[in-house]
Amino acid sequence: MDQAYHHFSIPVTPDFESVFSHFYFAENTGDTAITKTLLPSYQTILVLIFGGKALLHSRQDTQLDIDQCIVLGPIKQAFDYTLLPGTRMLVANFKDDAFFRFFGNAASEKETPLHPDQLLEDNCFTDLWTVLSQIDQPDQQVIYILEFCRPYLQQQHPLSEKLAGFRDDTLNPIKAIAGATGQSERNIQLHHKKQFGYTAKERLRYQRFMKAIQHLQRQLTNGLTADWFELIDTCGYYDQSQLIHDFKHYLHLSPTQYIKFQEDICISQH
Repeated sequence: MDQAYHHFSIPVTPDFESVFSHFYFAENTGDTAITKTLLPSYQTILVLIFGGKALLHSRQDTQLDIDQCIVLGPIKQAFDYTLLPGTRMLVANFKDDAFFRFFGNAASEKETPLHPDQLLEDNCFTDLWTVLSQIDQPDQQVIYILEFCRPYLQQQHPLSEKLAGFRDDTLNPIKAIAGATGQSERNIQLHHKKQFGYTAKERLRYQRFMKAIQHLQRQLTNGLTADWFELIDTCGYYDQSQLIHDFKHYLHLSPTQYIKFQEDICISQH
């Protein structure tokens, strides 16, 4: 584990629990650049950089430099990021339809990076970053961000509330909510895609994969050898090839490669 990489999650107050899952803070206190891999979260994120520069690396070998702030997401596949020496990073993780509630459109399906100032008519995000750069403590930065957000936040749509709160694994959420509300499945699907930035089918596949990751992490934490067949059965995969396909889809790694490189993988979730 890299001792120069300090990181932790910051919870939000109860009145913002439907807006942000959490905030993630990381800093490089060493003398050399540190590269990590961000696990997909299916969340849109606002990345704020202080004291230096961060680099985002795509799978197409392109690099994006960030020295202030940027919006990314929904994060559907893993990507690498580098923090240069002395750089601090604060990440706001928008929950479910929260990005839509702020800006009126879910983030791009293609994960196109956006400068936040493009989302609003004025340059309030530049002003926000300027104020935050003068606040030393991450928890105090989070408090300021939450208060800054209040005037922009719209009320959650009733359909979005039902979709976000659906917890019955035995039912298809689209069919169940369509039946309960008297609307067509197509209408519910379009609403989900527009306000969440991804389909319910994509979300269910991702949730199955995250269940597999968490199950694997428990095995490894307890000093056990990975039991792939137990994992396949527990998490609802058809066979080993389907599990391998999901690892390569989300992480660009095989399951055994994930185990080898897991210390460099950041699970930015609460």
